Amino acid sequence: MLFHKTDLLGAFLIKLEARGDERGMFARTFCINEFAAHGLETRFVNQNMSVSAEQGTLRGMHCQIEPSAEVKVIRCVRGAIFDVIVDIRPDSPTYLKWQGFELTEQNKDQLYIPKGFLHGFQTLLNDTEVSYLVSEFYAPEAERGARHDDPAFGIEWPVPVTVLSDKDASWADYKASAFKA
Repeated sequence: MLFHKTDLLGAFLIKLEARGDERGMFARTFCINEFAAHGLETRFVNQNMSVSAEQGTLRGMHCQIEPSAEVKVIRCVRGAIFDVIVDIRPDSPTYLKWQGFELTEQNKDQLYIPKGFLHGFQTLLNDTEVSYLVSEFYAPEAERGARHDDPAFGIEWPVPVTVLSDKDASWADYKASAFKA
């Protein structure tokens, strides 16, 4: 795996080192030693997946706050997504900055998202499947979110939003006080 720093402090784009032969391809997607060597989280309690039927489906922007704040490692295993993270750590030099990444089944890239980031993604193709590791168990009382079109962030989504859950549509504009434990 090749770990590339992003524009947001602590987040990494992980490129897989694929090996191929007559059988096809092989790549390691997680290695506790390699993650530890980069100072990254190595303990994950769940691996989740989502499948979105329609292009333009948007999931996000959410996170969990302390004591249940979580690290995520996101990978698109079928189709393509535009994955977005927003740094909401008030003491960070990249506070309230966002960055987007195209994760596809072809490029096989992964995104490492540290604690203290809002996360969301939009599907770029129909029938898109996403798999992700999380470092903490889901805690409904710790869940927070903000609007995907919050002017405080100015996220530029690549395609029109076609599907958005009622829950994601109901998030308010970002207010730092709502994200404190």
